[in-house]
Amino acid sequence: MHDLVIRNGTVIDGSGQTGQPGQRVADVAIDQERIVEVGSDVGPARRTIDAEGLTVTPGFVDIHTHFDAQATWDPELTPSGWHGVTTAVMGNCGVGFAPASPDRHDWLIELMEGVEDIPGAALHEGISWEWETFPEYLDALDRREWVLDLATQIPHGALRAYVMGDRSIGDATPDDVRAIAALTRQALEAGALGFSTSRTPLHRSTDGEMVPGTFAAPAELLAVAEAMKAAGHGVFQCAIHHPEVPGSFSWLREVAAITGRPVVFNLNQPDTHPELWREDLRLLEEANADGLQLLAQVSGRPVGILESWPSTAHPFMLCPTWGLVAQLPADQRIAELRKPEVRANLIAETPAVWSDFITFITRTWDKLYPFAGEADYEPDPSASVAAIAARSGLTAAEVAYDQLMSNDGRGLLYFPLFNYSNHNIDHLREMHQHPFTRMGLADAGAHCATIADGGMPTFMLQFWARDRTRGEHLPLEWLVHRQTRQTAELYGLHDRGLIAPGLRADINVIDIDGLSVELPHLEGDLPTGANRYVQRATGYRATVCRGAVTVIDDEFTGERPGRLLRGPQADPR
Repeated sequence: MHDLVIRNGTVIDGSGQTGQPGQRVADVAIDQERIVEVGSDVGPARRTIDAEGLTVTPGFVDIHTHFDAQATWDPELTPSGWHGVTTAVMGNCGVGFAPASPDRHDWLIELMEGVEDIPGAALHEGISWEWETFPEYLDALDRREWVLDLATQIPHGALRAYVMGDRSIGDATPDDVRAIAALTRQALEAGALGFSTSRTPLHRSTDGEMVPGTFAAPAELLAVAEAMKAAGHGVFQCAIHHPEVPGSFSWLREVAAITGRPVVFNLNQPDTHPELWREDLRLLEEANADGLQLLAQVSGRPVGILESWPSTAHPFMLCPTWGLVAQLPADQRIAELRKPEVRANLIAETPAVWSDFITFITRTWDKLYPFAGEADYEPDPSASVAAIAARSGLTAAEVAYDQLMSNDGRGLLYFPLFNYSNHNIDHLREMHQHPFTRMGLADAGAHCATIADGGMPTFMLQFWARDRTRGEHLPLEWLVHRQTRQTAELYGLHDRGLIAPGLRADINVIDIDGLSVELPHLEGDLPTGANRYVQRATGYRATVCRGAVTVIDDEFTGERPGRLLRGPQADPR
């Protein structure tokens, strides 16, 4: 008798194949942590899940999260736990909390707060600092249980801070480089799945400092590559300033040649270089033709900012009157904002100039859109604040104010920062079909009061396979493959991401027709009551991790089978 059988579901196995065997009606039999049979008449079970009329997929493998701190206090690892993710990789973009000298704790928190918009107060309250070295950090994680499996990477920023202290932003000496390389190898041998770094000016700490490693010389990166080669595994993940990607291919190719392992950079479309992504893909094709494993990580939608009254940014945040309103208790602010004289003042005032970037994202009216749901991630230009103002006879500031006041003061504005230069996302559809790109950049656990992209796995199925209206869809089988077997194999997790006998029993049972998400809203559910955008899903009839049922009808069951993954996982077949 099997431990669990999922019966009569439409199995999309994660291979990306259409038709049989990639998609078929079948039972999935599970014993302990493994799938043992996929077919008909698999026999009786101690527990059965009826999946008739539902879609059965592998659990999603999200390779770009920032749970580095949250993993120490949240066993449900939301939002990922709400959205069918059964394996998550953290430690991206060169930021994290290990290794950590005792005198660098506050500094690392300020770095993470600045780069990833995770409230510093929550980090101070939530992190227990049971470690100093990276192996000790893994040991601390090993003592915890979650609803999904976690793996991590060694972050360049923390490494440099540990080795170089106050010099971590500057040039590394030969001794520094040797120490960084040695600690990279130590981390990989202890169980890290990769090394991450950042080379973009957008990533700064709360005091404006760049991430350590932003200007690291190629020699330092090549020394890290040699350490990865010696360890025998690991992904080299990097965030590069988008206009500088083509010019970075020389050292990217060298790293890939030395390691013999995947080198992955974040690929987006900036407004300043809207067609550069085509050159990036061409260079990827050349590199792979030369036998190198160079890949680009792409998002499923524009990388954008959600703006509301309590969020990190909104159009009136630097107006004098907002400075007074913001000092009120949170439960009194909306009442104050409803007063006609307050509205008149905020609409008339000229905001202070904090930075060109803040002005850009809060006052570029033709790039700000009222937001009411997932379809609004591909808005028509006629739906912008500027266009609405032109039609209505209102000022753009009035339109923005009234949108923020909608839904009892919980209204949202959306600013697509990257991937929307052409006012559509056709280019993302093209990127997602390219053989040398991978699904990523959901940033679950990060950008708490600016984005809500941790639900990307749900969005990919709901929007691209079903709801898109302004362009072509993508096949459901391909969307499942992109988020399961393809991402799992990239990080050497060959035991999952595919529904096949012998592999890990990580599975979702999904009502595709009923799949949806709630409107993002801010909740004070972080340590100290700090805010983050949350967005739960509807349509996950079951999620299974390691053979244990963690979700039934969109609610956690209390099972916490997830564990820390140490190093690559072999295909057991």
